[in-house]
Amino acid sequence: MRHTTPADEHGQAAVSVQGVHKQFGDLVAVKDLDIDIRAGEFFSMLGPSGSGKTTVLRMIAGFEEPTSGRILLHGQDVTASAPFDREVNTVFQDYALFPHLTIAENVAYGLTVRGISKAERARLVGEALEQVQLSHVAERRPSQLSGGQRQRIALARALILRPKVLLLDEPLGALDKQLREQMQFELKQIQREVGITFVFVTHDQEEALTLSDRVAVFNNGRIEQVGSPREVYEFPQTEFVARFLGITNLLAGDAALAILGESSPHSVRPERVQIADPAAPATDGTISLSGRVLETVYAGAHTRYLVETESGMRFISEKQNNQSPRTDPVQRGDTVSLRFERSHAVAVPGTAVAAPGEPAAV
Repeated sequence: MRHTTPADEHGQAAVSVQGVHKQFGDLVAVKDLDIDIRAGEFFSMLGPSGSGKTTVLRMIAGFEEPTSGRILLHGQDVTASAPFDREVNTVFQDYALFPHLTIAENVAYGLTVRGISKAERARLVGEALEQVQLSHVAERRPSQLSGGQRQRIALARALILRPKVLLLDEPLGALDKQLREQMQFELKQIQREVGITFVFVTHDQEEALTLSDRVAVFNNGRIEQVGSPREVYEFPQTEFVARFLGITNLLAGDAALAILGESSPHSVRPERVQIADPAAPATDGTISLSGRVLETVYAGAHTRYLVETESGMRFISEKQNNQSPRTDPVQRGDTVSLRFERSHAVAVPGTAVAAPGEPAAV
């Protein structure tokens, strides 16, 4: 299946991966992959370790050559081209800054190699550092900067060469949570300003949803689904996507038939499942299930509840902590009513029906 997308002004995708297969000995890392990425898009490749996403990035960069298939950049076949002959640049997780050079010298390195004049280098470096808001550290060494600052310098060094495509291999993975979230906003803002195609590899679901125009979800060397963050989260097309992108209650087989009136698999996200007083009447179109709270998990912005229904199915419910009580009114052991709108149970077409005896909800 080819995952196509609107082309650029010349009728071409910025990156086109056509029938690409990559094998390392007996290991098949990527299986007959087809995908187009448009110019100016922030495109994320999301998946667990070993799913093939980094191998695809390395093939686009030229660090690996496909076993078969083609890679085109803006319509030009670069499958056999060396990395330095491609109009791409790569930002790595480990920053790869030269410790003996100043920040300004690090950012200017690519320009120096290309023989750009000293005066022009100084002007471009100044603009690049201004763009990442680090002009004041130009004369420092990398060891004198924080992790977030080093990552921004690595980004400035990559962008100063104005590549047509910027490849980012888990660039925020080494940062702590707070700094990573801050850098997500900065990275997206920079991408919008420069208008360059970003191809971003991550295993962090929240990061992919936050940053991307579109997300490709990888599994076992294949793409399970491509779409906007909203599409892949709200309308997963396979069980893997439903489970990998957050938490879901997956209903299938007899459980789906009993609750929804049809046996085909459906996904209900925990935030769609509300906990109510069993005595309160349910509105039309609402599915109501009686159950007992097995566990509660307080996670700051939200609280999750594991509830077992009278028929033995287990559901996860999640509520935002948008009020400030000192104690949660719902406690472990409470008898509650689980409620969700029938329309919030989304069909998952690429999921096999659960066999008898398998868990109906997760």
